[in-house]
Amino acid sequence: MLLDGVMLLWFIFVGLSLLFVVIDIWSTPESPVLKWGFILITAYTGPFGAFLYVLGCREPLPGMHKAYTAVRWRQVFGSTMHCVAGDGVGILAGAVIESYLALSQPMGIALEYVLGFGFGWTIFQALFMRSVFGGSYRKSLRKTFLAEFFSMNILMAAMLPVVAFGRLAIGTILVPRMPEFWFVMSMALLVGFVAAFPMNWWLVARGLKHGMMTVQPKIPAMSMTESAPMTMSTETAAPGEHAGDPQVTRNALLWMTLLSVSVLAIGVGLALFLSKG
Repeated sequence: MLLDGVMLLWFIFVGLSLLFVVIDIWSTPESPVLKWGFILITAYTGPFGAFLYVLGCREPLPGMHKAYTAVRWRQVFGSTMHCVAGDGVGILAGAVIESYLALSQPMGIALEYVLGFGFGWTIFQALFMRSVFGGSYRKSLRKTFLAEFFSMNILMAAMLPVVAFGRLAIGTILVPRMPEFWFVMSMALLVGFVAAFPMNWWLVARGLKHGMMTVQPKIPAMSMTESAPMTMSTETAAPGEHAGDPQVTRNALLWMTLLSVSVLAIGVGLALFLSKG
């Protein structure tokens, strides 16, 4: 079948892309959490993830990473990738659990959302990025909640119809032991990334989300007679990276809440409609 050939080629590209990113990214002066994020996004989206890494994060010349990633659209790449990488772990776990428990579609959607949002917010955002908020996990939870909520809503709204259409096109129940399951989920996460990009642009532009981060050597002060000590790494921010001083009104947050929830409702409705087809 044509689909079998397409999937085989896709998984080969995913493997090669993942191998490249895993080997290459450790020489890039990026934050460890974003390094893992790029690895995850490449595992989800194969050559597209590798392309995003090279285009958005890979240092073109030594010492240029911070300046290279300071451009707004690269900052948004980092923000969107961070969202999809973290949320994707929970969403995929929910889809696997949904399959083995034979949950109804509404229950499965709810489980995927809860696990995706829960992992993305409490682990990938609040825990791993708590240094942005002075090391306080509680403050990080509070500061990252809305941004994660907005981004997750758009991601899920785009993913759900793709998964439903994939199931309809393949014509069978998708289970984790089938390659079709992972192929469809990969396509859904890729579409979700594209859909969530505009929302993350809005969030980064208003200081509600971070973008890329750069790890630069920190050289302690020394006297004229001392020899140079070994360097230590520290995370430094590119412009617009930190979400410490949001520039957004309560009315704007209210409207964005209504927009993201409405888009999610449309996505859920479309997925349920396609499932009946």
